[in-house]
Amino acid sequence: MGQLFSHRNRTRNEDTRRVYAMFEVVYTIVDFFAAFFFTVGSVLFLWKSLETWAIWCFVIGSVLFMVKPSLRLARELKLASMGDMEDLAERYQD
Repeated sequence: MGQLFSHRNRTRNEDTRRVYAMFEVVYTIVDFFAAFFFTVGSVLFLWKSLETWAIWCFVIGSVLFMVKPSLRLARELKLASMGDMEDLAERYQD
């Protein structure tokens, strides 16, 4: 498997660039929603009657923040495995 978190994995070819870009878009969307739920939860805590909703917003935001490193690892594993396929193809062409 190729080296994880190597910049070279991201720019190896058009497919790896596309995969990297797709993961970055998803990562940014998750990041946005995590921040959104934390902000909404913070505002809801201003009213005692909305405290339960605020807690749920924090829980959702926390789960989304936990998804972020999982996405990064999944992206890097995918990019590294794409390199293995190319290496195998090159070996069999020789």
